Amino acid sequence: MHFVISATYGPTDPTRAMLPFIFAATALQDGDQVTMMLFADAVFSAVEGAASKLIPVGPPNKFEDVVGHPKATVLACKPCLEARGLSAASVDQRIKLAGMGEFHAAAKQADARIVNF
Repeated sequence: MHFVISATYGPTDPTRAMLPFIFAATALQDGDQVTMMLFADAVFSAVEGAASKLIPVGPPNKFEDVVGHPKATVLACKPCLEARGLSAASVDQRIKLAGMGEFHAAAKQADARIVNF
């Protein structure tokens, strides 16, 4: 199965920010494919080194389990980044800058299941 995940929470709520990564890590562990798009304040997680500082209350930080996985594609909304004054150069190199077109392309695949956080 292919899970297409929309994430919108950032560092102001680390537990909510980490939930899509926890879901994605669980799906990857089960052999599924994952495409995750970081929108709105979630793009702050895309900044090099920022996600490792997110300490969720309760569950563990699963950022590295997802971003480094060969069956995962993590995208950051380029317009969301720019609107928040973040530069493309500050983004973790494993995360690709994208727009709604790439998210739509992943979501319309026949085996896609969309999950929103």
